Amino acid sequence: MFAVLKTGGKQYKVASGDVLRVEKLAAEAGDTVQFNDILMIGDAIGAPFVAGAGVQAEVIDQIKGEKVIHFVRRRRKHSSKRTKGHRQQLTLIRVTDLLADGADKSGVKAAIGAGSAPRSAETAPAAKPAKAAASGDDLKKLSGVGPALEKKLIEAGVTSFAQIASWSEADVARYDEELGLKGKIEKEGWVAQSQDLKA
Repeated sequence: MFAVLKTGGKQYKVASGDVLRVEKLAAEAGDTVQFNDILMIGDAIGAPFVAGAGVQAEVIDQIKGEKVIHFVRRRRKHSSKRTKGHRQQLTLIRVTDLLADGADKSGVKAAIGAGSAPRSAETAPAAKPAKAAASGDDLKKLSGVGPALEKKLIEAGVTSFAQIASWSEADVARYDEELGLKGKIEKEGWVAQSQDLKA
């Protein structure tokens, strides 16, 4: 008996004992995974998938495919060249069992792609810094300040209108230079606006 399964945007015709290289799965070597997107198994043909069918496989190893070189050469006037290399991330699996029905009750972990797997605490990106200090001042109320500039100001330690209102000419020049604002603070009148907004 054979089955046709779908994973990683590709279809594979498999039988028990087959060894396959599929798009990278979120699994470690030695894990048992189950493919639930079965297009055909035995005499049953799905529309598009066969309900309750599954293919179980053991993960042998996480590997890389052969190196592919992409070379681009533009001729005549431009004469530029570009070379890129790529090795696809793959998972080596051995098919252990074909289930015509009852796969949804087997309790085996579903085979999902590494790109769609939930991240663990170690690999998750660090939390974003708070947008504003405890005072809750919204620096975007100043003219000429958008989300990107607000983020720059917060990273520079400027979080409230009271801070900006107390700036001297030396502070204005220092922040203007530090943040690369090219005279925007004085031109837009942030100090005067902050004095009105802090009240």
